[in-house]
Amino acid sequence: MIVVGSGVAGLTTAVVLAESGRRARVWAREPAERTTSAVAGALWWPYRIEPEPLVGAWALDSLGVYEELADRPGETGVRLVEGVHRGTRLDELGAWAGRVPGLRAVADGLTARLPLIDMPVHLAWLRERFAKAGGQVEEREVTDLASVPAGVVVNCTGLGARSLVPDPAVRPVRGQLVVVENPGITTWFTSVDHTPDTSTYFFPQPGGLLLGGTAEEDAWSLEPDPATAAAIVARCAAVRPEIAGARVLAHRVGLRPARDAVRLERQALADGRVLVHNYGHGGAGITVAWGCAREAAGLAGAGS
Repeated sequence: MIVVGSGVAGLTTAVVLAESGRRARVWAREPAERTTSAVAGALWWPYRIEPEPLVGAWALDSLGVYEELADRPGETGVRLVEGVHRGTRLDELGAWAGRVPGLRAVADGLTARLPLIDMPVHLAWLRERFAKAGGQVEEREVTDLASVPAGVVVNCTGLGARSLVPDPAVRPVRGQLVVVENPGITTWFTSVDHTPDTSTYFFPQPGGLLLGGTAEEDAWSLEPDPATAAAIVARCAAVRPEIAGARVLAHRVGLRPARDAVRLERQALADGRVLVHNYGHGGAGITVAWGCAREAAGLAGAGS
């Protein structure tokens, strides 16, 4: 079988397939380090993803995996880090929240020790784990899913599904980040912002402190906007003043593959082959990666 797409959804699905004994390959237009997954802030938390009842189960399934992977942070890129979701209340969340270890209310929101993932390291680790299970990653551009030569094709193309399926329900939600030298911050922070396109968060990663962010619907530009970057730094510095003087290391932009609901389903092709869709994860692809991968593998069945 062939998995199309090398972001976190594609690679995680490929790992699950290969480790369950299926012969699997990944076809991708670009390497994992150039996907949207590679520029994600990557805190485990259901964000901009539906439907909530299914998302909760996928997210909790993934949380269990990340908690185990956090025992080997240098290898897997996964750490458990304390932080605060300011302005968020437990009664605003789904039933899944009651099963998150240590999630509790504090004066200004919720606090927890959650997986924070260094995505370049994690994607490289997934690719290596897939290779050890006998899988291969090939750079190939797919223009027609039905023409992919496999009995089972798994579509993990994210925003690419908009044109490839085609599925106009998939749309971009643009996220811009600023990476600065970490002035000594060891906890993550997010703040609810009820305006449609901005938010405030910072995540301490090994390569620097990631500051965010934006959530601009139907915006396609991958070019960082200087005014937006300055506003991001200012919002984060209002929370932690030491951020204001931190040296800027990089600017990043990613396009989240949003959809009214994740598409995770099996489709029979006209020639009897199987197409499994696993896309539309919005801002929570990392959060639900393992839960969705396991369901997609089940839908793939025993085809080759």
